[in-house]
Amino acid sequence: MARSKSSDQAAQSGGGKAAAPKGGATASGVKLGKNGEPKVGRLKKLGNNGRMMKQAFTLTRRNDPQLPWVMLIAFIVVFAVVELIGILLDSPFLFLPFALILGALAALIIFGRRAQGSAYRQVEGQPGAAAWVLEGMRGDWRVSSGVAGTPQMDAVHRVLGRPGVILVGEGSAQRVRGLLAQEKKKIARVVGDTPIYDVMVGDDEGQVPLKKLSTHVMKLPRNLSAAELNSLGRRMSALGGARMPVPGGPLPGGRQMSVSQRQVRRRG
Repeated sequence: MARSKSSDQAAQSGGGKAAAPKGGATASGVKLGKNGEPKVGRLKKLGNNGRMMKQAFTLTRRNDPQLPWVMLIAFIVVFAVVELIGILLDSPFLFLPFALILGALAALIIFGRRAQGSAYRQVEGQPGAAAWVLEGMRGDWRVSSGVAGTPQMDAVHRVLGRPGVILVGEGSAQRVRGLLAQEKKKIARVVGDTPIYDVMVGDDEGQVPLKKLSTHVMKLPRNLSAAELNSLGRRMSALGGARMPVPGGPLPGGRQMSVSQRQVRRRG
């Protein structure tokens, strides 16, 4: 997931109260994790994950009514194949647990992929869709949404990562090309020899489709070390962040929907 530094954390750690020791406990006996926040029990984590999966399933089924049947077919096919192997080897009961586990795994894989496809179909063509995808990437990606834009809701988003600086434009190609060129020129004065990539989101030639955006960005060559990335982040902070409003979580239904769909997308 993309990370953005928050000044709240620094304020909390440097405030009037002394920070509790990492991995210790508060006076009330609440155990703290390495980040100084209360630990969440395993059962509670499982419950939270279960609720998110249930919400994602409900929302995906609303847009993909065939989802339960496709998952059921995948489970039955895999279960039957594994059990058939067990029967041929004269050990059907021995293979039963494997058939159940592999069948359930196949159904979950189908669910994850169809949930991802449903999420992309809902956000495609909406302002802020590229920012939503970028902010859902796994790893150390520092996304600044809407660093440049137009009144027509064309936008350029800036991503800092191990490849260097990636500028991602969405909207009218004719207008966004100028924005990308201006932003690239401005950044070049600050970053020196650090590579700067520019990506245009779209379905035309030379553009990257929205559903392939995260894969395209994550496949870029790693040119910086972790220390160099941190140094780059400090230099880029002089340029500031967003200079135009970008809709947060453009999925219909609001923030909860975008969060649940994104969790499934990461696991898929």
